Amino acid sequence: AAAAAAAAKRQPTIFIPHGGGPWPFMDLPPHMDHGPNLRLFLEGIRDELPEAPKAILVVSAHWEASVPTILDPRGRSHSMLYDYYGFPPQTYEVTYPAPTAPELTGRITSLLSASGYDTVRTERDRGIDHGVFVPLKLMYPDADIPIAQLSLLSSLDAEEHIKLGEAIAPLRDEGVLILGSGMSYHKLGKLLGDGDAADKSSGDAFDEWLAEAVTSDREVREQRLVQWKDAPGARVAHPREEHLLPLMVCAGAASSAVKDGGEEKGMVVFADRIMGAKVLAARFG
Repeated sequence: AAAAAAAAKRQPTIFIPHGGGPWPFMDLPPHMDHGPNLRLFLEGIRDELPEAPKAILVVSAHWEASVPTILDPRGRSHSMLYDYYGFPPQTYEVTYPAPTAPELTGRITSLLSASGYDTVRTERDRGIDHGVFVPLKLMYPDADIPIAQLSLLSSLDAEEHIKLGEAIAPLRDEGVLILGSGMSYHKLGKLLGDGDAADKSSGDAFDEWLAEAVTSDREVREQRLVQWKDAPGARVAHPREEHLLPLMVCAGAASSAVKDGGEEKGMVVFADRIMGAKVLAARFG
């Protein structure tokens, strides 16, 4: 009974598409059309959680480091990293002064060390990038939940990122929501309107493959995600895989707890076309 109660309060781990640049904060030209559904999905996540998270850990496509690196700012609230270019002036005035999470930073460090990561670094001088503040400003506009951020690994190795997720999985039972922030399709030329019908067909094929992989049993899911480059349309959808890897971390953080017959199944919780390409979000737990 105690285990069931703990599982009921376990935070899920969710891979979300963060969209293109500062899209919620500007009038979008036609080629950047996001439609209404992504905003509604992100705004609605808070109502689908077992309880309000004590903190949120974000793994964004927009930060890579040679070893696992945790954002640990000097102040009590996060500063901003406007890592996009050529957008309207108001998009560089967006703020998201969420509290920092020094205790969580320490906990992540100890979990990674216990999982065999000999070197874990902290970064004190970086702001949160748009992979963090764009979705969170829609999810929690009051910026009242402490935020931590963990880097991707610059190896870009899928299996390594699944292991990274496994290492931090215990946080979910400690009230921490783990968010992977990327895009399930990220061929920039296509997203900016330069793609062709073949790109669209390949992107759709990859989206279908990914949805099937995410919702497979854990062993099959992880095997497929490790071998994602063999999927149809893989390198069309991801000429470089940094926007897919946050999904690997989320899948790794989906524990094999006794649930759904012994493991946590993945669910596709959002599917739509963003800037013409099919994208999805996936939730575990």
